[in-house]
Amino acid sequence: MKTINKAIIPCGGLGTRCLPATKAIPKEIMPVIDTPVLAYIVDELIESGIDSIMIILGEGKEAIRDYFTPSPRLEKALKSKPELYETIKNIGKNAEIVFGKQEKPLGSGDAVMVALEFTANDPFVMCNGDDLIVSDIPVSKQLIDAYGKRAGVVLGVQKVDLNETDKYGIINPTSVDGRMILCDNIVEKPKSNPPSRYAALGRYVLTPEIYERIESMNNKSGEIGITDAICAMMKDGAAYAYEFDGKRYDMGDKFGALTATVDFALQRPEFKDKFKAYLQSVLSK
Repeated sequence: MKTINKAIIPCGGLGTRCLPATKAIPKEIMPVIDTPVLAYIVDELIESGIDSIMIILGEGKEAIRDYFTPSPRLEKALKSKPELYETIKNIGKNAEIVFGKQEKPLGSGDAVMVALEFTANDPFVMCNGDDLIVSDIPVSKQLIDAYGKRAGVVLGVQKVDLNETDKYGIINPTSVDGRMILCDNIVEKPKSNPPSRYAALGRYVLTPEIYERIESMNNKSGEIGITDAICAMMKDGAAYAYEFDGKRYDMGDKFGALTATVDFALQRPEFKDKFKAYLQSVLSK
């Protein structure tokens, strides 16, 4: 079984739920206090053993490239501030980061096809660029370990409240063995009667066969989604779901971004006590 050391992060969405800020700032680099969402995802991948990452940019996302590209001018200006200098110098340092370009917003499947040459014949991780997941064991590592026990496409899922199933792709489970869930379908944003509460939440292990499946999909809408390709592999027994452990923040949503900022602030040693006192004073009024 091949070792997984490559990952892709599609960053093509328009970020309409976070307008007007995302008119100028890609949602993937909106900050959680002082660090972009995407930087946390890259760190998660590195901690999971990934050493080669392709970030797939859509139109208007060049600021993402700027963030991960060295800036000699800024580094020179920060030479007298060693801590800040090291912070800037170390961005993306522990992995090779390359960029792909999705020429038109034609869906997640089209974005994956951009990585065909990059991943070649190797299995790889895919992370959504606006799903921040905090866990003791990096969630990508959890899915990689699951793949090591049972090869195939691995879809990261968690249970969501019934009144929120219409926001996600919901799997139809056929059997559950611990955290591994065999399934035969994904229902996109069911308005009623969801097949389960297990929602796909932005983390995948994909195998090279996914490219053939995507190419075989005929979507009359013009967009090429990845869901149909994964569903086809489920029916052939080549894909399953894994219930990962961790707390997920939807950073493409204003409330999700706000809760992440609060939670992260309460963990920052330099001001967590001051921030907690401030929250308490606000809530007491």
